[in-house]
Amino acid sequence: METAHLQETVQPLLDWFDKNARSLPWRDRPLPYYVWVSEIMLQQTRVEAVKPYFNRFIQALPDVKALAACPQEQLLKLWEGLGYYNRVRNMQKAAVEITEKYQGEIPADHAALLRLPGIGAYTAGAVASISFGIPVPAVDGNVLRVIGRLCENEEDIGKQSVRRKVEELLGAVIPSRTPGKFNQALMDLGATVCLPNGAPKCAQCPLEALCLARKHGRETEFPVKAPKKPRREEERTVLVIRDGRKVALHRRPQRGLLAGLYEFPNTSGFLTRQEALDAVTAYGLSPVRITPLPEAKHIFSHVEWQMRGWMVLVEELEPGRENELIYVEPARTEQEFPIPAAFAAYAACLSIRIGQEGFEEKNQ
Repeated sequence: METAHLQETVQPLLDWFDKNARSLPWRDRPLPYYVWVSEIMLQQTRVEAVKPYFNRFIQALPDVKALAACPQEQLLKLWEGLGYYNRVRNMQKAAVEITEKYQGEIPADHAALLRLPGIGAYTAGAVASISFGIPVPAVDGNVLRVIGRLCENEEDIGKQSVRRKVEELLGAVIPSRTPGKFNQALMDLGATVCLPNGAPKCAQCPLEALCLARKHGRETEFPVKAPKKPRREEERTVLVIRDGRKVALHRRPQRGLLAGLYEFPNTSGFLTRQEALDAVTAYGLSPVRITPLPEAKHIFSHVEWQMRGWMVLVEELEPGRENELIYVEPARTEQEFPIPAAFAAYAACLSIRIGQEGFEEKNQ
């Protein structure tokens, strides 16, 4: 029943896409590398936010071999502000493997794509179908939502078994001549019409007459998702330590949250003024003045940081006495030191711009 039902959607969907396809930089030239980079960037990130990141990433690293050879700090700097930094680390691991095994050419083989680091079923399906014309589905959250409403699927779309079932259903109806077009049509429909959070634009949908949820007035009840576990909250104090020219940074460990990135020194809990001064003194520095900074918060996938900050002016940050800190001019951070967006509010106190904003400022 569901396969026959979905088969009816194929042509209306393709016709709609011909007139309504979004103009995206990676669609102008759907090279395998471009599709791969864009799909990894688009995980947990909005399309409009990705566009400028994609353009500068491709400008700096135009192909797989350039990505494989890129120094880690430059790579993380290019990714600065996108978050989920393990995505780009895995991309580089895959690029190294592609360079060694396939002479730098992304394999036109769905199974081979799935074996590469950081490439799951969705990304492999997108690259295989869009760039190589291989008829395999690419099922992301947008697609799961569209299919959930079309079929009135009462199952939890967070379950892998449900995702696999949807992949099987779409695999049976995907057109062999235009698989990439079909997959992108489903993606765009979910992104622009069949919207999340109870707000679908059903009157604009080419599949309105075929949608079972719409037929029964239940479109806001789908997709079915189990409630998320509440995020753990952590209190942190951020210390912006500076003299007249430089600011103190700390490099995070190579494993764990925000691995290998640079940050302002920070600690668990909310420190009082005196506790903050004591913490700065413990670095071997001599505080001259301390002022409070605005509160900020940053949300990660499983934890939320509630932050308070102190700006601490110290006597000269002398080279050679850095200990676990490094001392740099704020302007250098925009070129050399990747700082996660979690610290954006405190970077702004020193006019340090993070991510795309810093890149645009540097190139004006």
